[in-house]
Amino acid sequence: MIIGVLVCDPLFGQSFPGVNGFLGTRGTLMLDVVFLAMFVIVPVMLYSIYLVRYRRRYRLHKQLQLGLGLILLIAVSVFEIEQILVPWEARAEPSPYFETDHKWSSPVGISLLVHLFFAVPTFFLWIYVIVQAWRKFPRNPVPNEYSSVHRRWARLAALEMTMTAITGWVFYYLAFVAT
Repeated sequence: MIIGVLVCDPLFGQSFPGVNGFLGTRGTLMLDVVFLAMFVIVPVMLYSIYLVRYRRRYRLHKQLQLGLGLILLIAVSVFEIEQILVPWEARAEPSPYFETDHKWSSPVGISLLVHLFFAVPTFFLWIYVIVQAWRKFPRNPVPNEYSSVHRRWARLAALEMTMTAITGWVFYYLAFVAT
């Protein structure tokens, strides 16, 4: 059973299920939140990597990464609940890049599949990297025998997060901005 609110979008003059976002596109509230959040998450993540690599600020790196992990867990959880309650397809229909009859072979569908190719593994990879770091580094983190393994997995997680953001932005534009 899908529960949603039908609202009128003043910018596009159309009614869509769910709560409209605040960016003036066809996106929902949580689509807009996640879209903008990634413009903060990725630079903060890169800054955190800079801090640990070049400034040896291990504790600040840990605090930033734990904060990012918590923010992402909450945002993605609320976002996924919204997507269950309010599917995205109705809001993507006005896009010239979306075809309802060919949902997954249209540019919007393909961009979503590419996004999910990065987003799903990223979710689990971040959990793995954070949990392992929590377990294998002391409370006051300093380099140890686990550092090289952590670096390898963390680099992959950072790359995946960056690609998740980029592909998410492309999907958002194709589905909810393009007219």
